[in-house]
Amino acid sequence: MEYRVLGRSGLKISVLTFGTMTFGGETFFAKTGSTDVSGAQRQLDLCLDAGVNIVDTANVYSRGRSEEILGEAMEGRRNRLLVATKARFPMGEGPNDEGLSRHHLIAECEASLRRLRTDHIDLYQLHEWDGLTPLEETMEALDTLVKSGKVRYVGASNFSGWHLMKAMEIARREGFVPLVSQQIYYSLQSRDVENELLPISLDQGLGVMVWSPLAGGLLSGKYRRGKGAPEGSRHFQDWGEPPVHDEAKLYDTIEVLVAIAASRGVSAAEVALAWLLGRPAVTTVVIGARTEAQLKTNLGAADLKLTEDERAQLDAVSQQPLQYPYWHQANTAADRLGAADLSLIGPHLTGKAPRM
Repeated sequence: MEYRVLGRSGLKISVLTFGTMTFGGETFFAKTGSTDVSGAQRQLDLCLDAGVNIVDTANVYSRGRSEEILGEAMEGRRNRLLVATKARFPMGEGPNDEGLSRHHLIAECEASLRRLRTDHIDLYQLHEWDGLTPLEETMEALDTLVKSGKVRYVGASNFSGWHLMKAMEIARREGFVPLVSQQIYYSLQSRDVENELLPISLDQGLGVMVWSPLAGGLLSGKYRRGKGAPEGSRHFQDWGEPPVHDEAKLYDTIEVLVAIAASRGVSAAEVALAWLLGRPAVTTVVIGARTEAQLKTNLGAADLKLTEDERAQLDAVSQQPLQYPYWHQANTAADRLGAADLSLIGPHLTGKAPRM
């Protein structure tokens, strides 16, 4: 297992993170899985044996039950695991039971600590943007939690580029503890984050944790052109997260993915995960599984190294067109682009761009 430093921190984490959205099987999250305590203990055994040292959850997963199960499953081995959790979404019916206010964040942090049966959270993440709470209040609350010893590091998830930069500037200006990471959706099915979020991570030294790296199962190899959805699976028109905007392009990508997997004697899932682990700025990929067999397969991605040709094939078939202002920069500023710019624009350059 490879370990990478998380952003501008001193914390080393495994390139695979164990995700626990499948724990509990309650409320909305029942469709993702229903792993109980004994199942969670076995899955943790597999992860620890493979060298995984970080587990990711959230208070909202099964309305707290995921954290409770994780807390029980970690008993006796908490010192071998880093724990990341999140807060933002509703945890009750009251008007202050959601959001990124000081009131909600501190209360939910304390509730997560109780459910997780621990005295600290290693990485506390803002689960989603809150446009109603002043960001100064949110960042001060995170600073308070770190200084109180309840939290070690802080991060964000599902923020836009300007949200991230505003949060980081407030932390610098006020002397608050900085964000060290962001958790984002990224996969061969959708490379939107390459426009802003990955360049920001490269420029600002943020670690990147990737959620839903198999696009909710779309990249598992089960979905093939002309064969329809597998029995018991969702159809594309029912897919809300992540949404499928270009079904033809998705199937083109899957065909390349499956072909590479067959040539290497591995699963399509392993290839999709290995592709992500070689992308700029990516620190770790969050993997979860309904079954132990799925988990074992996904853990194999840590040892799979794709060739340059295999990467080039996957890059080409899944590449998205440049949006404005990036196509304009590619046309007129190619000789003055930095490393963060080139992480997006570089593959689109065929020669020196004309100067205006």
